Amino acid sequence: MEPSLPRAAPPPAPAALRGVTVLDCATLFAGPLAATVLGDYGADIIKIEHPAQPDPARTHGPSKDGEGLWWKMLGRNKHTVTLDLSRPAGADLLLRLASQADVLIENFRPGTLERWGLGPQDLHRANRRLVIARVTGFGQYGPYARRPGFGTLAESMSGFAALTGEPDGPPTLPPFGLADGVAALVAASAVQTALYHRDVHGGPGQVVDLAIIEPLLTLLGPQPTAYDQLGTVPARTGNRSVNNAPRNIYPTRDGAWVAVSTSAQSVAERVMKLVGHPEVTAEPWFAGGAGRAAHADLLDGQVGEWIAARDRDTVIAAFEEAEAAISPVYGIADIFEDPQYRALDSLTTVEDPVLGPIRMQNVLFRLSATPGAIRWTGRPHGRDTRAVYAARLGLSPRELDELAADRTI
Repeated sequence: MEPSLPRAAPPPAPAALRGVTVLDCATLFAGPLAATVLGDYGADIIKIEHPAQPDPARTHGPSKDGEGLWWKMLGRNKHTVTLDLSRPAGADLLLRLASQADVLIENFRPGTLERWGLGPQDLHRANRRLVIARVTGFGQYGPYARRPGFGTLAESMSGFAALTGEPDGPPTLPPFGLADGVAALVAASAVQTALYHRDVHGGPGQVVDLAIIEPLLTLLGPQPTAYDQLGTVPARTGNRSVNNAPRNIYPTRDGAWVAVSTSAQSVAERVMKLVGHPEVTAEPWFAGGAGRAAHADLLDGQVGEWIAARDRDTVIAAFEEAEAAISPVYGIADIFEDPQYRALDSLTTVEDPVLGPIRMQNVLFRLSATPGAIRWTGRPHGRDTRAVYAARLGLSPRELDELAADRTI
């Protein structure tokens, strides 16, 4: 008997992306995470991996009993199949799958799929409605297009690292895949935009060209325009902001840390009254964020002194009573215990067939009618190969055996 596809509890409501089939041919983080987001809202995700070289994300990060824990989240809601796209028989199988699919996500270096006869023209000959998301470090053209591209390079080239860190310290990279994560969310949005154009406006399937170096560049806000118009180059400011003050991380008496933000003028006034310095609110420079930022040494000293004399919970309670913006600086253990995260079920429990109940990030947002769901955790390499090819392409056990024998699957 051929293996069957995974069974999981049905989502609590019809899924928003039910009926959408996605071929996830990407590896590591940006492309696969985009597919994960689509799968969380009901898209049918077919994760395609090389028979002998699984997605390296399976072995990234911590593991337990040989099970990659990052993969449990990244691979959730995906059917896992193997396929060597570089072989003619493998390319043919992908074209057959693509003829039935809505979306294909890939992150090969530009020119690789074309060399295998799987470029956009080939895929669109098989299915003109297919949305093809190409998620690469530098995009499909330009002098860097064929370079290896990773999130770390995007964090460096986008201007993010140059802005991050203390004024007298080096540029600082984030300790997690920030650029990949942001690019993944943008890719998922781009795919849905292309699907809307196709299904609502009757357009064809189109190609999404997403360079990982670009989304973080967008998050820089007005900095490119300010450089263009004023020639200004922002410097690293640590935890301070050039737009307002007080804005920083402050230590409390009991060894904890809290973050204070005063983006709104009224909040800045309430903070300074709370910490016993209402007189500064009458200063002309206090009337705007830039003026307050220019006096950050003074304001940080006054706020920091008041906070350092009190325990964290006392500080937070006083700020909340004064309707001033504050939050504790959390580690992961704090996040697990926080009542707001618990109320939102931000870290939800999912049953894994090997590890049992495990906690992971829930779906990104709550939709009132189609809330999304985690139906199963990341599955083993190639677990659904025979079931998917038999169900979708009608391949017989003999045909599957032959494909396995020559290492196409």
